[in-house]
Amino acid sequence: MERFKRDVLGAWLGTLAMVLALCAAAAPAAAGVAVSLSPLNGTPDASPRTQISFLGVPVSQIRHVSVVGSRSGHHSGRLESYVSAPGASFLPTRPFAQGERVTVSALAGPGHGQHVSTTFTVAVPSGFRPSQGGGKKLTRPGLVQRFVSEPALEPPSVYVSSDTPQASPGDVFFTPTAGYGQAGTMIVNGQGGLVWFKPVPVGDDAADFQAQSYRGQPVLTWWQGHILGELGIGQGIDEIYSSSYQPLGTVSAGNGYSVDLHEFQLTPQGSAFVTAYSLVDANLSSLGGSAQGTLQDAILQEIDVATGLVMFEWHAYGHVALSDSYTSPSPSGVPWDFFHINSVSLDPWGDGNFIVSSRNTWAAYEINHLSGAVEWRIGGRRPSFKMGAGTGFAWQHDVRWQPDDTLTLFDDGATPKEHSQSRAIRERINWSHHSVELVGRDIRDPGILTGSQGNDQALGDGNSFVGWGEEPYFTEFGPSGQTVWEAHFPSPGQSYRAFRFPWSATPAAPPAVAVKAGEGSAASVYASWNGATGVSAWTVLAGETPSSLAPVASAPSSGFETAIPVDSSAADFAVEAIGAEGRVLGVSAAVPR
Repeated sequence: MERFKRDVLGAWLGTLAMVLALCAAAAPAAAGVAVSLSPLNGTPDASPRTQISFLGVPVSQIRHVSVVGSRSGHHSGRLESYVSAPGASFLPTRPFAQGERVTVSALAGPGHGQHVSTTFTVAVPSGFRPSQGGGKKLTRPGLVQRFVSEPALEPPSVYVSSDTPQASPGDVFFTPTAGYGQAGTMIVNGQGGLVWFKPVPVGDDAADFQAQSYRGQPVLTWWQGHILGELGIGQGIDEIYSSSYQPLGTVSAGNGYSVDLHEFQLTPQGSAFVTAYSLVDANLSSLGGSAQGTLQDAILQEIDVATGLVMFEWHAYGHVALSDSYTSPSPSGVPWDFFHINSVSLDPWGDGNFIVSSRNTWAAYEINHLSGAVEWRIGGRRPSFKMGAGTGFAWQHDVRWQPDDTLTLFDDGATPKEHSQSRAIRERINWSHHSVELVGRDIRDPGILTGSQGNDQALGDGNSFVGWGEEPYFTEFGPSGQTVWEAHFPSPGQSYRAFRFPWSATPAAPPAVAVKAGEGSAASVYASWNGATGVSAWTVLAGETPSSLAPVASAPSSGFETAIPVDSSAADFAVEAIGAEGRVLGVSAAVPR
C-alpha cells in the first residue's frame, strides 16, 4: 500500500514537473504579447494598396507571415521596421483585388511567439470625383497688410478688441482662409502684430497650425493642400518645420490615401496621428440611400514619421453603426459622410487607447488600440453614460483629454442649427455613477454660432483659448469664464483651429530690406525679418559697394516692418537686426538705392 502511494505520488510529481516545464517553455507566448495588427479584424473597406501593420513587437519577432486573398491568392512581400516603436509593416509586392477577403496570420513575440491574425475585406473604390475648392482671396484697403520689404506677403489684418493683464503670455497661431488676403500659416503677438506669415500657393489652403515637439525639439506643424468643399475634407500633406522656419519633413497618409486637414498630432516617440478619408461603394438602401451608394469613410492612421510606414489604421466604417449618424444619405449621389472624424486624443493614463471625435454622430468614442473596438462613448444616440445637465453637444470638434482626466471640446451647435450659440465645454466622466458631468463652459458675449471647425485649447495657467472656426474670432477666457483677450480678422475669413503658444525664434533666412529714394540724399529704408521674435532695434548700413558698408542710422523696432529715414547718397544699403543686449542677430543682403 505504501509503495502504491509512493508510486502514485511519484507519478503525480513527475506529471507536475513536466507540466511546469512545458509552461516555462511556453511562458513568453503565454504572457500575451500585445500586438495590434491592422487592417483591423473585420474592416470592410481596406485599401487595395494596404500594408499589413504589426505594432508592438520588434521585426525580429515577427515570423511566418501569411497573407492570402480570396481572389488574388498568396501574397509575397517584405517586412520593414518602424523607428518610433517596436513593430514592422509587411509590404505586399502587389495590390489586393477589389472586394476580396484577405486573411493574415503570423507568429509574433519572443520565444515560440504567439499566433496573431486578422481578416478584412478590400474596398471597391467609388467612381465619384469631387471638385476642388479653396484658394479664394479677397482684397480691400485696410483689411490686408502689405510691406515694402516683403512685397510677396499679403496676410489679413488682425484687430485686438480686448487685452487684459489676465491674458496668458505667448503668440497666436492660426490659418486664415477663404477671406481677405492670402491663405497661409500666421503667427501674431498679443497686440495683433504680425510675427510670421507663410502664404500657401494659390489654390491651396492651410489648417491646424501649431507648435509641437518632435524628437525633443520645438517645431511648427500644419496641414497644407486642397479642400474638397462639397465633402468638407482635405487632400494634402502635413508639414514639419524647425523653430528657425526650415522644413524638416512632411508626413503623408499611407495605404494609398491622402492626408486630411482635421488632425496632425505628433507623439513623443516620433510617430504622428493623421486623418484620412476614403470614398467606397456601399449599399445604403437600409438607411434611405441607394443600393449603389457612396460612403465617405473616416480613417485614423498612426504614421512612423521617419519611414512613412503605417503603424496602425482604424476605420469608422465597420466599428461604428451607420445608424448612429445624425446625417442621412443624399438622394443626389453625393458621398455620405456618416462619421466625419475631426480629432484624436490619447488616453492620459498611458494604456495606448484613444478617444476620437465624430462631428456627424455627435459623439466621442473611446477606441481600443489593439482591436479597434469601441470601449465606450459619450454623447450621440447611444451614450454609454448618463449625460448630465448641459453635457450634450452637437456637430462638435476637438475633443481632448486633459491632465486632470477631464475632457474639453468645442460644441459648434450647427449646421444645421441645434443650439442658440457655440460654446467651449469641459466634462468629467464619473465612473462610480456611470455618468458625465459638466465641469465648466465658456460662452462669448455676444454669442457666436459657428457652423464648422473650432477648438478649445486648455492653457497651463487655467485659461482657455478658443478658436471659433468658421467665424474669424479668437477668445481667451479666464478660469471663471470671463473674456481676458479677444481678436478677430476680417469676415468672411475663417481658421480651422487657433492656438496660443509661447514662441521664440530666430529665422535661418536673413532679414529683408528695401529702399525708397527721396529727394537729394534722403531715403527711407524698410527693414523686416519674417518670424524673428528677438529684434529690438535696426541698424542701417550704407556704402558705395556691398563690401564697404558702414552704419549710417538706427531705429528701434516698430513691429513687423520698421521704416528708417536716412540721409545718405550711398549706392548700396543693408540692415542689421539688433537684439535686446545689443548683439547683432542677423544681417540682410545689400540692395541698391
